[in-house]
Amino acid sequence: MVRLHKFYRETVVPRLRADLKIENAMQVPRITKIVINVGMGEGAKNPRLVDAAAEELAIITGQKAVITRAKKAIANFGLRVGLPVGASVTLRGARMYEFLDRFINLTVPRIRDFRGLPNRSFDGRGNFAMGIKEHIIFPEINYDDVDEIWGMDVIVCTTAASDDEARALLKAFDFPFRQ
Repeated sequence: MVRLHKFYRETVVPRLRADLKIENAMQVPRITKIVINVGMGEGAKNPRLVDAAAEELAIITGQKAVITRAKKAIANFGLRVGLPVGASVTLRGARMYEFLDRFINLTVPRIRDFRGLPNRSFDGRGNFAMGIKEHIIFPEINYDDVDEIWGMDVIVCTTAASDDEARALLKAFDFPFRQ
């Protein structure tokens, strides 16, 4: 069992049951998946950039990335249907907990001018989303091998019914939110 999953079962669940006054342990909110998305508008002009982003995303997450393609043609942007415009990975289970552990403890403190994760990045249904400006903050990426620096979105999906429950869950996982 992954270290963070064990921490969730032994520490987070009892704490949240007491704090949120939940009787049944199965009603305690949990993280279901983490989605990492890279959107590259320049990918339509240079598909090699999307391939490089997908490879680096696979190195970061430990899982092969899916290349996302344009659904609509937009002439002003030089987009046609089917052109590669980004890459995405959905993590569940053990890989999700391993990524979350590395993300909270290693990656987030390496963000330049870091003052904490945004408090208001919840969607009203218990999911948390944040943007990262530089993918080179991940320790798995070798700075010398990077051709171009790109950003990404990290979305943490939970079973929480409200933003307050989701915030309590992520604080129990020691997410460094702004004060």
